[in-house]
Amino acid sequence: MTIAPDPIRALVGRYDAAVYDERRRATRIRLVVQGKEPVDVVIEHGAAVIVEPRGRPDAELSAHAATWAELADDAGAAMSAYRRGRLVARHDLHAGIGFLAATSGAIGPGRLRFHTIPANGLRLSVMEAGTGPAVLCLHGLGASKGSFLTTLLALAGRFRVIAFDLPGSGDSDKPIGAPYDAAYFAGAAVDLLDALHLERAHLIGNSLGGRVALEVGLRAPDRVERIALLAPSLAWRRQRHWAPFMRLLRPELGLVQIAPRRVVSGVVRTLIPGAEDGWAAAGVDEFLRAYCTPAGRAAFYAAGRHIFLEEPDGEEGFWTRLAGLEPPALFVWGKRDRIVPIAFERHVKAYLPSAEHLELDCGHVPQIERPKKTHEAVAAFLVAHDAPAAARGRRAAAGRR
Repeated sequence: MTIAPDPIRALVGRYDAAVYDERRRATRIRLVVQGKEPVDVVIEHGAAVIVEPRGRPDAELSAHAATWAELADDAGAAMSAYRRGRLVARHDLHAGIGFLAATSGAIGPGRLRFHTIPANGLRLSVMEAGTGPAVLCLHGLGASKGSFLTTLLALAGRFRVIAFDLPGSGDSDKPIGAPYDAAYFAGAAVDLLDALHLERAHLIGNSLGGRVALEVGLRAPDRVERIALLAPSLAWRRQRHWAPFMRLLRPELGLVQIAPRRVVSGVVRTLIPGAEDGWAAAGVDEFLRAYCTPAGRAAFYAAGRHIFLEEPDGEEGFWTRLAGLEPPALFVWGKRDRIVPIAFERHVKAYLPSAEHLELDCGHVPQIERPKKTHEAVAAFLVAHDAPAAARGRRAAAGRR
């Protein structure tokens, strides 16, 4: 039997299969105590076993010995250490963070857990924690539910926060030939609410997920409480010279495209500043995990194509429809966002004057780049929906007196 440090053995000894959803036949996770030889943990058939390191692991967790000791003693320490950068997770976040959740020793309905939900013929991968009013998180193009881990940790104290991989992304199904447009993703979100037996929920969406959240609000306003939009993808107002060419491109070409992981990884890390460290590195890992599969590439191309080609005007144009949005909305803009420039804010104000706005000194992913300010603003906005009901209750009580 492989000899592992005491904290590692303590963690593995309290592995709870009910918390981590195994999607593979076997999952290999490498645990690195900095300055010492690593050990691997293989999760298979609902059990976790320490083994000798071998090959490329599905996920890797690395920390100093003191941090591993803290994790072994304190059930709530893992997520705090990860959020502060004292514990580094690489490659597959679903597997790495899922292992931490399954070995935390936490109990109760609000504990962090990973599971797969069958929803209208699709298997959707879900990460959730907390109790209270439901909040559904929708990630951006090329990302996964892991991009909302900071949000889940920040809001789980007062909400039931549910983040899921959109179809075509992360660990959810990737049906070949699906449209992968806003309406399709919105349908999947409503199907998930149905599968979870949730009549209504708040929505939080980043980038493409913001566009999907708006689509849910437009198509099924009775299922939505409030919508927080973090740098949402919106239909372009300016002329799109490449539109005719984009219409000719077929996303299905991704099924036959040769995409060696090493080559794709090198290109992506060159394009993204800081892609070797912290959250950026984790985000790149999640992108590669889906893009380096044929179905994931096809889904990525299809979704990107629809974002670029969406019609802004006309009876069914995005901006025309946006004016009819019923649920209250908060837009969070990044002043340094190069993907969805803050100039879009003035268009939203013109078409949806009732919306609230917040500008932050960040780029395209506010919940990761400016987590404290983002989550404080979002939490305040979401709890505001209780104020009118509380006021009515106070007035009614006063009337009875």
